[in-house]
Amino acid sequence: VLETGDFDRARVHPKFLHTNATSHKWAFGAIAELLDNAVDEICNGATFVKVDKSINLKDSSPMLVFQDDGGGMDPEGVRQCMSLGFSTKKSKTTIGQYGNGFKTSTMRLGADAIVFTRAIRGSNVTLSVGLLSYTFLRRTMKDDIVVPVLDFQIQDDHIVPLVYGSQGDWDSSLKIILDWSPFSSMEELLQQFKDIESHGTKVVIYDLWMNDDGLLELDFDDDDEDILLRDQAKATAGTTKIQKEIIEQHISHRLRFSLRAYTSILYLKKYANFQIILRGKVVEHINIAHDLKFKKIFTYKPQVTHDSQVVSVKVDVGFAKEAPVLGIFGMNVYHKNRLIMPFWKVLQEGSSRGRSVVGVLEANFIEPAHDKQDFERTPLFIRLET
Repeated sequence: VLETGDFDRARVHPKFLHTNATSHKWAFGAIAELLDNAVDEICNGATFVKVDKSINLKDSSPMLVFQDDGGGMDPEGVRQCMSLGFSTKKSKTTIGQYGNGFKTSTMRLGADAIVFTRAIRGSNVTLSVGLLSYTFLRRTMKDDIVVPVLDFQIQDDHIVPLVYGSQGDWDSSLKIILDWSPFSSMEELLQQFKDIESHGTKVVIYDLWMNDDGLLELDFDDDDEDILLRDQAKATAGTTKIQKEIIEQHISHRLRFSLRAYTSILYLKKYANFQIILRGKVVEHINIAHDLKFKKIFTYKPQVTHDSQVVSVKVDVGFAKEAPVLGIFGMNVYHKNRLIMPFWKVLQEGSSRGRSVVGVLEANFIEPAHDKQDFERTPLFIRLET
């Protein structure tokens, strides 16, 4: 438990902030991690997570916004969220497990992030604002990386400051947040809680990263119902124009650059009473196994040695409905309902075996890598691979 004197700011070790941002090579992997946080709030009543674009009124630049109606975080919870290496997610049902997901994900997508969260704990209603700003830390040449946090509480239907340290510390945090966030006044900060309603969390990521050409990595303009990755929509191989068009429209290709395509298959089973809303439109869930032709179900038992734990997993295997078009094949490997490796091509290069064959399995017997885009190379994983 944090001591009262620590509540004026959350502490982050300087070495980790920028280093951790590079653990996500793929921007959509970072977005998926933030979606996982919202999914983990289903047990606290979350029914949606919204992903959208907003505008920074200070410089007219685009911002990426995530908002859910989960349980929110109380003042201690928001500090744990914004400090490195802390995790309360060690249950068998939650997807997040490393405790650094928020920091690594937000810093991968942009230089700065501000969090608004509202929570009800018993009879107490609290509102908290936390700023994780690489720009602030770099430009002010801070040695000790600090994350300013403001807390409020509801008293007699009014929002009043909740001061844990000194009033001077609270005022200092407010000044930093107003100077370095997209918001210029206390009124603008509190306005962000209006659409959170009774409980939930909003994450605003700004100063989004550019690519090598000086363009935003995330493309908000080409499709107003999607967020695209600017550098990923590359041409595909195909012996004919028709084959090429089929492959380019297939989800195995589109998931590389279309967030709507990727999130449609991100979770194996659809969560009841929960929606991902991307730029105002609900993402339609797709179960890849349902679209397979001539589908068969196998049981896979990856026993490594005689005395090792015997596990078994159901594997759905069939032909892509576009078969026999080459280029659409691979295994889709999930862990705890979350997609880790989409259309994993386990065949040797140049081999014709398994072409147009698509599989789906949930491999809870192996552990995902840190960025949840691969698995730890344990004997069980190597056996699965071979």
